[in-house]
Amino acid sequence: MSSAYKLMIMSQSRHFNSLLTVLIFICLVCAFSASPSLHPDEVKALKDIASTLGVKHLNLSEDPCFTKTLVITQAVLKEGHNSTIRCNCHFNNNQTCHITHFILKTFSLPGRLPPELSKLQYLELIDLCRNYLYGSIPMEWASLPYLTSISVCANRLSGDIPKGLGTFINLTQFRLSDNHLNGSIPEFIGNLSKLQRLELYASGLREPIPDSIFRLENLIDLRISDTTAGLGQFPHIISKNLKFLVLRNLNLTGPIPTTIWDLPNLMTLDLSFNTLTGEIPADAAAPKYTYLAGNLFSGKIESGPFLTASTNIDLSYNNFTWSPSCRERINVNTYESSRSRNRLTRLLPCSAISQCQNYSKSLHVNCGGPDGKLVWEDFNIRVEANGTHKEVIKEVNTTVTDNTLEIRLYWAGKGTTIIPKRGNYGSLISAISVCPKHKTRTYPLILGITALILSLVFLFFGAFYWKKCISNADAGKRGNISSFSLKQLKVATDSFDPLNKIGEGGFGSVYKGRLPDGTLIAVKKLSSKSCQGNKEFVNEIGMIACLQHPNLVKLYGCCCENNQLLLVYEYLENNCLADALFGRSGLKLEWGTRYKVCLGIARGLAFLHEDSAVKIIHRDIKGTNVLLDKDLNSKISDFGLARLHEDEKSHITTRVAGTIGYMAPEYAMRGHLTEKADVYSFGVVAMEIVSGKSNANYTPDNECCVGLLDWAFVLQKKGAFSEILDPKLEGVFDVTEAERMIKVSLLCSNKSPTLRPTMSEVVKMLEGETEIEQIIADPGVYGDELRFKRSSEIGTSSLPSDYLVSIPSSCESTYDLYPLSPESIVFSRP
Repeated sequence: MSSAYKLMIMSQSRHFNSLLTVLIFICLVCAFSASPSLHPDEVKALKDIASTLGVKHLNLSEDPCFTKTLVITQAVLKEGHNSTIRCNCHFNNNQTCHITHFILKTFSLPGRLPPELSKLQYLELIDLCRNYLYGSIPMEWASLPYLTSISVCANRLSGDIPKGLGTFINLTQFRLSDNHLNGSIPEFIGNLSKLQRLELYASGLREPIPDSIFRLENLIDLRISDTTAGLGQFPHIISKNLKFLVLRNLNLTGPIPTTIWDLPNLMTLDLSFNTLTGEIPADAAAPKYTYLAGNLFSGKIESGPFLTASTNIDLSYNNFTWSPSCRERINVNTYESSRSRNRLTRLLPCSAISQCQNYSKSLHVNCGGPDGKLVWEDFNIRVEANGTHKEVIKEVNTTVTDNTLEIRLYWAGKGTTIIPKRGNYGSLISAISVCPKHKTRTYPLILGITALILSLVFLFFGAFYWKKCISNADAGKRGNISSFSLKQLKVATDSFDPLNKIGEGGFGSVYKGRLPDGTLIAVKKLSSKSCQGNKEFVNEIGMIACLQHPNLVKLYGCCCENNQLLLVYEYLENNCLADALFGRSGLKLEWGTRYKVCLGIARGLAFLHEDSAVKIIHRDIKGTNVLLDKDLNSKISDFGLARLHEDEKSHITTRVAGTIGYMAPEYAMRGHLTEKADVYSFGVVAMEIVSGKSNANYTPDNECCVGLLDWAFVLQKKGAFSEILDPKLEGVFDVTEAERMIKVSLLCSNKSPTLRPTMSEVVKMLEGETEIEQIIADPGVYGDELRFKRSSEIGTSSLPSDYLVSIPSSCESTYDLYPLSPESIVFSRP
């Protein structure tokens, strides 16, 4: 081979190697420049997770691994929400990302804890604090191999803590505070050796508290509070790294161990509301925030490290015999630190220092104490109000000097320390009225008398206008009606989602909803023509809401916007009596329950007819208008709604509203309306409760009998009471009560209104206080067959010529809250 040829070969080889190097470099640049993306399975999992959490507007157009947030565009979001997504993108040669941190805090999310988080197999941290999430902690989370932090505080969680979570040996944070969890604190928590932060205060978990928790060596933050039995003796805590220690309201006894004061990094110590005793050591250095309120500490607190090391100290409600000196930069609460009952010595004065400059800036310092008197001690507004958003009015006589009235409140709440911004921290004091009793000059006296006369005039017209809307003594409290905005009700019902529709009635549709505080409601959406900005209409609703009785469905409030009216009722879990009786709900009503239900209906009607300030005739009593709560107590629904469409004020109505088979004959045929029409309907319902048969559908085998009541009357005359009773009772019933109910039913459904008892008399009969009158007329011989025929069998020819019959397009009753019956009709005079 010639040298020239060798040179050419070598030259070509050199060029080829250079080209190959350039190509490899370009490929590497392309490979490294390609952006990694979130794994497709996790993108799908995010959509499922968002749905379970109740997120309706999730934007995944951008990769959350690079925006580092989960983009939620709900209009209801408030300040303080935190959406953070962290990913690890070092998989598949830096081409694939996996989510490691999932944080959605303070979003007011209404859903459940998502089991779908288990699909994010590389997840290390979950933080869903400060939402409205319900349900239990999903067992599926136990399959996450890298999980080190779980934070679900300040929600509405319930149920037990899954034992499977005990496999998280690498768990460092476990935050369950401010929930409604059940069961005891699990033992496995004491085996989580790497745990640094444990929050169980106000979690709902019960004792016993495992001793092993206090032997965890790596704890930095330990918070437990509010268990029934508590701990007893102060536990022996092993960890020397504690910065936050909260053992609040745990019935701790004995002195505080010296090892607690010796913790070098302790910043917050809260041992409030226990029964700790002993003295504070002279050389003890208090943490920066020290709360020892509500214990039995005694002795003196000398000027020393206990006061100089801390800037916030609460020593209130103890048995100290000496109050600390005033010191700059110290916020010391010593209110009632001495248990002396002498009003002047209850707070011992500060030492010789004449001015406490810092005290003017402190809300908790009592230098010398108020020269006043204790009015209420341990006032429990939760018990007094018996519910949320209900006022408690208290009156106190006091002496006012120098035109100054000073009221001091001490909020000694027990429980949560991390309520979200949306929550209520405690009671609100408002409408403080000061009524002077000293003599006044003539001028003020004249002005006062004039104002009094004007006030009386306004009160007179106000009382007439509102028709004395006050609660009855039997109701126990004043009924309040709340005003809801249309926006609130749209949020509660998911914009009146058809999936939340639970009924359709003559007034409109009924939807199930949930308020932000978790309260379930039933929203009746009335037709637009019902509102029309009519103040009298809204006033009528207000009077209906004033009617409070255990056997009436509560009307929470209304909304009148955009020319339509919505009524907000309480939601009853077990739907209606008709469902329970006729097998559609699966409930099994024992005899005792049936008797209780019947008596409850009677009491509710007696209240409406005779005891309420606003007398109400229901007009449509039947099984679908009697609802059952979780304890199967009966509650009458839709009372008073017929008043909203009355044509005139006389007892002869031109608009007959009711259901075939339940209407009294004088009302159905002549429009004659009295309380006895409701008594008749009650008699029909009572017979349905006894027999388990629907008066609208039952056809007796005996050709001599026309309907249910006729059949029952024949058997009653034969003394065959047992044949009337529902076979589902399987012979288990009280014979005396059964005979009493049957006789009361037949007496109430008498053809003649004058022979029917009042509802108060019915209550006494059912309770056995009075004898049942003799049934002197056969209630089945009426001549009018309205009582037995179904609406499908009735034409206008069977009614007087001056009536028009209209059957609603829906298959439900005109006035049902949860309508189910197809037999409701409305008669109108032309």
